This record gives sequence, C-alpha cells and structure tokens, in this order.
Amino acid sequence: MTGASISVTINDAGVRRAFDTLSRLMTNTRPVMAAIGTELVASTHMRFVSQKDPDGQPWHILNTEYAKDKRNSRILTESGRLRDSINSRPGNDHVLVGTNVIYAAPHQFGAVIVPKSASHLFFRIGGEMVAAKKVTLPARPFLGISSDDQTAIAEIVFEFVDRYAGPR
Repeated sequence: MTGASISVTINDAGVRRAFDTLSRLMTNTRPVMAAIGTELVASTHMRFVSQKDPDGQPWHILNTEYAKDKRNSRILTESGRLRDSINSRPGNDHVLVGTNVIYAAPHQFGAVIVPKSASHLFFRIGGEMVAAKKVTLPARPFLGISSDDQTAIAEIVFEFVDRYAGPR
C-alpha cells in the first residue's frame, strides 16, 4: 500500500497469550487477522462519518474559502474515493490496514506542498485564482487504533479461542 497504512500487531499481554494459544490450536491464523482487519476497516470508515482521529479528536477544520467550493461538506470526503479505498491484508500474525490512494499520506500525516518546477502553485479557491509558494495540509489521521478498536481486537481473539479451545 503506497498511500498510507498501519500494521497491527497484538501487544496487550492477555490478548497476546490468547493469540499464542490460538496459534497452537490453528494451523492458519489468517482468519483471525482477517476478522480484525474487517473490524478496523469498518472503524476507519466511521472516522469519515465522525470526522475524528483514532483518539477521538476532531479533524482540523477546512479552510472556509475552500469549503465553499466543495461538493461535499465533510472533511476528507469529496468523492469518497479515499474512504472507499481503505482495505486490509491479513497475515498469519498481523494485519495491514490502509490504502494505495496517493494523497492518503499527506492527509494522514500532514504535508507541505511546494511547486516542483514553477515558482508558485496555482489553483482556484473561493472562485478566485490563487498563486502560493506552498500549501500546508494539516494532519487529519484516519488510520490508527482507538481504545474501542483495542477492545474489539481483544474480543475477536477471545471469540476465536473460545471457538477452537472451548469456553475459558
């Protein structure tokens, strides 16, 4: 994923022990990681609705002149391409959650955009042509693990342990 991604590994000691038990019971733990990935993709999609980062902080507001020209009033949602591109790739002991959309990283981490071969960037905003030496995009993290995500990951792992080893 060349846009932006996170790799999820299990760090909580209790969940890690449960996963270790599960990995001894199952020859292939990809289904566990796939379930975690599905949950994290859904959680990430909800951030586009709530417009908040994984820690629950609101995303930086849009420039008011830019907001006037948008087709959609939601932050990070003009066409829905970024949101709809979020996917997961499970491995045996990890899951990668992210997107290959090229503009994902500047939105996730923030960026300063400068012209490559011209003296200025030229674009329209608020119906006016603007020339700028640089444009700063604030970070608006949409990928990450919230405390609710941590709880969901633990529940998924424990459900798989119960399914394969019987109730604890």
